[in-house]
Amino acid sequence: MKPLFTLLASSLVSASLFSSLSIADDDASAWQHTVDQAAGQTVYWNAWGGADNINAYIEWVADRVAKDYQIQLKHVRIQDTANTVSRVLAEKTAGKDTDGSVDLIWINGENFRAMKENGLLYGPFSESLPNYKAYVDPKARLSLTQDFGTAVDGMESPWGMAQVIFMHDTQTLSKPPKSMRELLDYAKNHPGRITYPEPPQFLGSTFLKQALHELTPDPELLLKPVSEVNFERATQPLWAFLDELHPVAWRRGAVFPSSSEEMMRLLDDREIDIALSFDVSAASVQIEQGNLPDTVRSYVLSQGTIGNTHFVAIPYNSDAKEAAQVVANFLLSPEAQAYKQHPTVWGDMTVLDYASLDNEQKARFDDLPKGIATLSVDELGTTLPEPHSTWMEALESAWRERYAQ
Repeated sequence: MKPLFTLLASSLVSASLFSSLSIADDDASAWQHTVDQAAGQTVYWNAWGGADNINAYIEWVADRVAKDYQIQLKHVRIQDTANTVSRVLAEKTAGKDTDGSVDLIWINGENFRAMKENGLLYGPFSESLPNYKAYVDPKARLSLTQDFGTAVDGMESPWGMAQVIFMHDTQTLSKPPKSMRELLDYAKNHPGRITYPEPPQFLGSTFLKQALHELTPDPELLLKPVSEVNFERATQPLWAFLDELHPVAWRRGAVFPSSSEEMMRLLDDREIDIALSFDVSAASVQIEQGNLPDTVRSYVLSQGTIGNTHFVAIPYNSDAKEAAQVVANFLLSPEAQAYKQHPTVWGDMTVLDYASLDNEQKARFDDLPKGIATLSVDELGTTLPEPHSTWMEALESAWRERYAQ
């Protein structure tokens, strides 16, 4: 006869195992119900539409979810996510709590904070997605749980990571400047050859944050809400830098490119010497498409460049919440993540935990070709954190006061 404590321990283990299996079965049943409800729904996905390769990737996603889940995914191409946030807020103000015009939104930063603070989001949902539970390690990086300083709390689902990269043509510039101070010196020695996108275009605003991170005496202050910091003191070195840069910049700082894509066109035309992107494979993609010479290469600054995680969220008044969740879950599949990371598809870095993948799934990533101008993870160096989301509006407003024509 077994001792009593052995029988008790065995019973506890059996009960625990049964409980775990029951929870797993309940989760699977609940998800299957979501998938069943999603069939036949139409998801209007408001997502930035400014890059052909990203648009093509979203079309691929639409084809896959139509085939696998009978979901109609409509890409609503937008230029400014803030306009979509304003539309959802207007719908809430008007009492339109159902049948909203937006079912899924590509989002992060201050736009996520605005939607969360105004009760415009459905959720929490992301941590319940099967692929999130299977493949995402929220402890891997702070940006998975803190979006520009705002707690995610399951209200948005990660689907990619971005980092600022610089591009130069090695035929015309063999040793590019590796810091903001070196960039200023280069601009002074080569007038008209340096520029950046005009804020509030997101890459232009990111250029301000990148410069501020290097130039401000205490970059740790950038992680605090801007209301808790002496803004004028913290940003004075940035404005001094721009005051020196603009007179020797492209078109004397009177005109700025509208986007990364325009900067790459100017680089191709040899009007400027350095372009920027938040897409680590941008140069490889444009070379593949014949829009840049194959002598263009990417690089990052010596102290690192700003990076972040981007997400999808579901507005509170969507009538296709089930289908939106299925789309978000598909975006987290190893298949979709590996295809997105292909350097000539998009090159967007995965949010999945490599160690959580099985051998076949790992092979999807291991077999990816390296783009001719795409930096490896090691070459990308230090990823600098995004400042708290409140810095964005403050910087953009101050920039407009000083420099907008």
